[in-house]
Amino acid sequence: MAKEAGKVETRGRPRVTEDSRLTGKQVKFVELVATREGQDTLRNLAAEAGFSVKGAHTRAYEMLNPNKSPHIAKALRERRRELAEKYEVNYSRHIRDLQRIRDEALEAGAYSAAVQAEKARGLAQGDIYVNKSEVRHGSIDQMSKEEVVKALNELKAQLGEKVVNVEADRVELLEDAKVQH
Repeated sequence: MAKEAGKVETRGRPRVTEDSRLTGKQVKFVELVATREGQDTLRNLAAEAGFSVKGAHTRAYEMLNPNKSPHIAKALRERRRELAEKYEVNYSRHIRDLQRIRDEALEAGAYSAAVQAEKARGLAQGDIYVNKSEVRHGSIDQMSKEEVVKALNELKAQLGEKVVNVEADRVELLEDAKVQH
């Protein structure tokens, strides 16, 4: 006998859809996967959620398969989205939290922590502190006299009036001098 079009199957368990309700174990599994994925195996997370240890690997696979368990996949997506919103780092939250840390540190008398929090706020602002660093390779020992003089002249040109030129009045060569004790 052929199936009639539009007839809904009434025997057995109803099909699972995205709108199906989760069981208690499934809710716990979703929470564990959303918060501890990468820290533990899915098999261990399924077992911790209350599924049989022997079938935990299979249950974890089935629950994370959107074709077999679309309701669990949807719940996991929503929970991950909620966590991303909750722990999202944005400028205003960052500045507000640093200010709260600074204020609490001041109240507790932890001035060093308060200064660090305030400095972090300034760095986050971006135009209060300027962080410059220059990495040089090699050393003056590897340079010839001409290269050293050239480098010094370049520095003088860059720094302008900030350079104080100090020259020795007298130079003695002590290589041949004998040292007596």
